[in-house]
Amino acid sequence: MFDKILIANRGEIACRVMETARAMGVKTVAVYSDADHAAKHVALADEAWHIGTGPAPADSYLLGDEIIAVAKASGAQGIHPGYGFLSENPEFVDAVEAAGLTFIGPSAKAIRAMGLKDAAKALMEEAGVPVVPGYHGANQDAEFLAAQAEDIGYPVLIKAVAGGGGKGMRLVEAADEFAEALASAQGEAQTAFGNPDVLIEKYIQKPRHIEVQVFGDGETAVHLFERDCSLQRRHQKVIEEAPAPDMPLEVRQAMGEAAVRAAEAIGYKGAGTIEFIVDGSNGLRADGFWFMEMNTRLQVEHPVTELITGVDLVDWQLRVASGDRLPKSQDELSITGHAFEARLYAEDVPAGFLPATGVLTHLSFPENCRADSGVRAGDAISPWYDPMIAKVIVHGPTREVALSRLSDALRQTQVGGTVTNLAFLGALAADAGFAKGEVDTGLIAREIDTLVVAPVATAEHKAAAAMKALNLIDTRWDTGFSLWQDLKTSATLIWQGEPFSVSVEVEGPDRQIWEIEGEQVICNRSGARWLVGGMWLPDVARHDNTITVFDGYGLSFEVVDLLDQTSGAGGDGTAIEAPMPGLVKAVFAEAGQEVKEGDRLAILEAMKMEHSLLAARDGVVAEVLAADGDQVEAGAPLIRLEEQ
Repeated sequence: MFDKILIANRGEIACRVMETARAMGVKTVAVYSDADHAAKHVALADEAWHIGTGPAPADSYLLGDEIIAVAKASGAQGIHPGYGFLSENPEFVDAVEAAGLTFIGPSAKAIRAMGLKDAAKALMEEAGVPVVPGYHGANQDAEFLAAQAEDIGYPVLIKAVAGGGGKGMRLVEAADEFAEALASAQGEAQTAFGNPDVLIEKYIQKPRHIEVQVFGDGETAVHLFERDCSLQRRHQKVIEEAPAPDMPLEVRQAMGEAAVRAAEAIGYKGAGTIEFIVDGSNGLRADGFWFMEMNTRLQVEHPVTELITGVDLVDWQLRVASGDRLPKSQDELSITGHAFEARLYAEDVPAGFLPATGVLTHLSFPENCRADSGVRAGDAISPWYDPMIAKVIVHGPTREVALSRLSDALRQTQVGGTVTNLAFLGALAADAGFAKGEVDTGLIAREIDTLVVAPVATAEHKAAAAMKALNLIDTRWDTGFSLWQDLKTSATLIWQGEPFSVSVEVEGPDRQIWEIEGEQVICNRSGARWLVGGMWLPDVARHDNTITVFDGYGLSFEVVDLLDQTSGAGGDGTAIEAPMPGLVKAVFAEAGQEVKEGDRLAILEAMKMEHSLLAARDGVVAEVLAADGDQVEAGAPLIRLEEQ
């Protein structure tokens, strides 16, 4: 077993690996960028080394040579890559091994074998693993690819061979749409991966995304059953579960055996995932699943597998990488209960799931869940990295119980300081179809109008915020007021951009009468707690002038400082501003150009995603204030239109 390992990653996965390593008596070395000098993973490690020249991944966590140098200087014997960054980079694996260190993961040969989707599918066909009908060859001529799409039969998917996260992927439903979709997919693939090549696949009408966890020791492999990852948005997973709902035993066996054949065909060592696309239109069938790709690393959703099998996959990774054989055989592995994982992100859901930044002024999770997180209260959500706050994970004896526990855990999770997708996750967990196990990759898109709902603040919520604003929650009237002297005061707060006024008459230490927009709310103290209009006062937190009432997945209010009020005209679409900090990837406008409402004027790259900035109205471009390659802050004006 290793004495010390380096984790070549950050955030949640770095913390996750460190926790298991510590339990095994293995010391850990963290690396960190400029932006992460005070990060949670740095604090958890036994030692931490600064790397790079800046916060961007290319200037820090992707510097393989520098990371290897740190590993050698610190005395680490192995490097755990986590996921993302260098985890599936075969050149990095070669360099690690050339330096006399152990890469805690698969061989470079295995990564290369599965690195390109077209080559991987050809390999899987040879191994007897079913693959989706399609074209995976080297001929990238547009007319040839269009002919292949005709032969496969519409609808088809165009997918980047080096793709991931939905980039370079387009659904084409008719022949006359193919040429434009192909050009778009190739352009995005070139930008994201430096490789414009694509493959063409048959599009499954009611697809489910089911993946099988595999683990190998270089000679033999086992599977640790399946996970259903069908709840996706823009091809990115939102809620995962294990095992898959309504999974017949014979289909589980067939998928597991196919996954093991795939792993053993490449001599796989370590944790990996075989992803299948499954036809869910007529129930799950042994002849209705096809290989999509293999992820040659630990997956973000691995905790649900751990909870149903009782296996610590990081523990297995360290043991196998240090030379041990597989800790368990296939017949020693079994499923107990059901588990869910929900990915909690800093993002503005009503604004189109726009990634958000901010300082986490408050962060807490209930005791009835496992929360894997790389941040703490006081930490910042940086524009440089993925905006994940945590993974909220639960387990129960049945799917129904586990789903109920997920809903309860999401309701009790508290985040202050940034907008999140918490309410969206809660709506998903409560979706009637999802509760019945009716899952497919199109569910979120179909139900988006019911899943994305505006938060509602009742008079009781406003009273709770006002109590915090005026320091009337904890006071016992020993600060200058006589015990029974009535107090009357008022305040102005803002909810969803709209100010509202409140006034209160305090009738003693245990009773307050609030007037809120013509509605009366009576608050009475009962023991150590307040009853606000009949409901127990939720937890309330304040940071500067922001107050968060932790009900309804978190309701944020602003306190108006009467000594520092400013006014400003509402936006009229004249200025096109950066919605978040990011890199200006492209500008399509120039001074004097006529534009129509909805025209794409620029592309901003932030948090690993590209965001199109559109004209809010018809007009003429007055000036262009940013250029390709500029790094801009949130709110920075990029383009101005002439005044109307």
